[in-house]
Amino acid sequence: MKTTFVLPLLMCLAATGASAASMSRSYSYFPIGGLTLPEIESQLRTRGPKLESTGTRHPGATNLEFNTSVDYVERDGRCRVSNATVSVKAKVTLPRWRNRNRAKQEVRLIWDTLAKDIKRHEESHLSIAKNHARQLEDAIGGMVGTGSCSALEKRVQAKAAKVLAQHDAAQERFDRIESINFESRIMRLLRYRLEQIEAGRLK
Repeated sequence: MKTTFVLPLLMCLAATGASAASMSRSYSYFPIGGLTLPEIESQLRTRGPKLESTGTRHPGATNLEFNTSVDYVERDGRCRVSNATVSVKAKVTLPRWRNRNRAKQEVRLIWDTLAKDIKRHEESHLSIAKNHARQLEDAIGGMVGTGSCSALEKRVQAKAAKVLAQHDAAQERFDRIESINFESRIMRLLRYRLEQIEAGRLK
């Protein structure tokens, strides 16, 4: 007996062991214009991907789809999970600034710093998803039931729902922390970038 269920979700995007949870990822880009920081900010607000959960636009987004395949074996009135695999399909959307070569150096510096942080943020969502995919495999891989496989299947689905709820909470918690620390993080990255540029000039 084999079941497969798909659990999609949209987010604004390491365990170890023998689990085989896997992730495939693809990237797409939306173009923005502008030559000044206020213009760029306006472009990100109006052209960024819209999250269905909030209805608001963001400078980047990660669409995650969990695919879980479970094999069951029934013997002597008992059913167990003989194999469970979880894969995650990720689609990351990032901004691409068309006017970089025409803008002033200080604007390019800030944009480069911001663009790297946006990508790091979305790829952190991927890491959270991969970790929970492994947790899901581990949670359902060894499940055993005393009744029919249909009864065990319901337990497996309940366990999967619980792990994925924990995943959603982890993603939301990450976004809250990132939002609170955004300004200090960007300023720290800018100072680091300026130090790198200055060191390059001094050589």
